[in-house]
Amino acid sequence: MSAPITLSQLSEQLEHLEAEAARSIEAAATAAELEELRVGLLGKKGRLSGVLGAMGKLSAEERPLVGQRANVLKEQVQSLLTARLDAVQEAAMAAKIASETLDVTATSSYVRPGHRHPLISTTEEIVDIFAGLGYEVSEGPEIETDYYNFTALNIPPHHPARDMQDTFYLEDGRLLRTHTSPVQIRYLESNPPPVRIVAPGRVYRRDAVDATHSPVFHQVEVLAIDEGLDFSHLRGTVMAFLKAFFGDLPVRFRASYFPFTEPSAEVDVQWRGRWLEVMGCGMVDPAVLEGLGLDPERWSGFAAGLGVERFCMVRHGIDDIRRLYTSDLRFLEQF
Repeated sequence: MSAPITLSQLSEQLEHLEAEAARSIEAAATAAELEELRVGLLGKKGRLSGVLGAMGKLSAEERPLVGQRANVLKEQVQSLLTARLDAVQEAAMAAKIASETLDVTATSSYVRPGHRHPLISTTEEIVDIFAGLGYEVSEGPEIETDYYNFTALNIPPHHPARDMQDTFYLEDGRLLRTHTSPVQIRYLESNPPPVRIVAPGRVYRRDAVDATHSPVFHQVEVLAIDEGLDFSHLRGTVMAFLKAFFGDLPVRFRASYFPFTEPSAEVDVQWRGRWLEVMGCGMVDPAVLEGLGLDPERWSGFAAGLGVERFCMVRHGIDDIRRLYTSDLRFLEQF
């Protein structure tokens, strides 16, 4: 049989617990440590509960005295825990603020902003103008078949027009597209007219590199197919586009030849006192429409194509196309 517990012993245990709790709470450095102390002191299986569990061995007159003392101790411990938690969190926040303080007197580390490449910005401007005229952007693959690059555009095998575009052929019989015109064929195969599309993209030709030629360059193709379109619609569209891009400059149309348009024209603008060719255009040849299963008696359309490099060079006064394909920061930082 264990010795009966006395009021004096329980009072002593509570005093000891009070002192120990105060020391432990004061020493706690984190919120996790304080939570562990709370559970160990005040939890259901905590030390205070253990003391109160022994109250049943006291007399009826002594038990209220111990209970009252235990309640006071519980409130004291809870108050100490709350105060210490506030202090710990405040110290943590102060340390975080100190570590993240921005010294406004420190020398700045300047990072130079990037630049849009002039070819990209020129392409985007061209596309934006046509988008404002109601045209939808369409793109196609750069590796094409002979059918889409030539045959479907009214350029059958052995046609002399093929000599106009010296082509990169691949081992599997495919080729690197020589213009963005194949995009219009692919689009019309799955989208019945009326259609209005603008097709920007990279193209390839076996040109010798010089100040005005590159084997890799960029084109924008424009196509409109609808009922009742004629050359006046083509001319009005081209004039509206050129005015939006260049401003009020003299423009002239010259008769020309393209295998997929009839009639065809080349367009010049008067730039710095001389006529400068900027694009080709024409009414879509009925043979192209028939090849796509479209009735040329009902549908008509026009197409236009331009070189982005030419527009970019004119806009920015660039005298050599090769500058657009170098990584010379002295050149690129001007844009």
